[in-house]
Amino acid sequence: MEGVLLLNKPAGMTSHDCVAKMRRLAKTKKVGHTGTLDPDVTGVLPLCLGRATKIVEYLTASSKTYEAEVTIGFSTTTEDASGEVIERKSVNPQITQEEVEQVLLSMTGIIEQIPPMYSAVKVKGKKLYEYARAGIEVERPSRMITISELVLLSSVNNEDGLAKFRFRVTCSKGTYVRTLAVMIGERLGYPAHMSHLIRTKSGEFDIANCLTFEEIEAAIECGELQDSLLTIGEALKDLPKLIIHDTLTEKVRNGAVLELPSEFLEFEVGSPIAVYGEDGSCIAIYAKHPTKQHLMKPTKVLMNES
Repeated sequence: MEGVLLLNKPAGMTSHDCVAKMRRLAKTKKVGHTGTLDPDVTGVLPLCLGRATKIVEYLTASSKTYEAEVTIGFSTTTEDASGEVIERKSVNPQITQEEVEQVLLSMTGIIEQIPPMYSAVKVKGKKLYEYARAGIEVERPSRMITISELVLLSSVNNEDGLAKFRFRVTCSKGTYVRTLAVMIGERLGYPAHMSHLIRTKSGEFDIANCLTFEEIEAAIECGELQDSLLTIGEALKDLPKLIIHDTLTEKVRNGAVLELPSEFLEFEVGSPIAVYGEDGSCIAIYAKHPTKQHLMKPTKVLMNES
């Protein structure tokens, strides 16, 4: 069994938990995920099975879309609903829809963000959450992120000194949506946290095409799971594509350096090119040679000569 399985990740499981469960269900050790989701977060989590584990690095999408709920009125240690409350401030007067929309508009584009203490970002060789669990506050490096879309999805619910609303965000890789929720609260003048999150899109992979574990188990029982997997070629369809003649196939399978076709001459060194055989199967990933500008070399051979 090989290919990319689009999982609709359930709440309460880490990405590693999902991989471990899929290994048991598919009866294979070759399973990998393409981007960590926190346990409370649900939604799109592509899993790679079999030889598809070789393409994990090419599926960590640069753009992701989430639907989130922010609660204004108190903040937490983890910036989401699982943390301990660290600050409260009753929302008064009530927050209006116009105020929220203005704040969301002001945060669209390239903005600066500081990653949360409870995150896997490394500082001086240690992950931030390791410092946080030890009660140590360290200086965190800021990063520039891109918010392509940030729109209000619901009315603003003002009740019991809190305000809640839902928003959709399409953002660059490395964006922390829970930190985004905190930043929205700060611009409205209140402590805040992210109270719910679902990833609806990862690159071109959409939640509408994802399977739950219940659906996966049913497909396995019927012997139909392989039919639900994307082939390696389908999963890499957004990469630049080169189709080669059968005469070159054996050389590619053996990792040969090739002439770089003219349409790729302007590519940056290291930019991936998916190489397909005439039968439509993706054989390898190549990239422009670092020193020989008119050649390309393999970075991943996906189908070796058998």
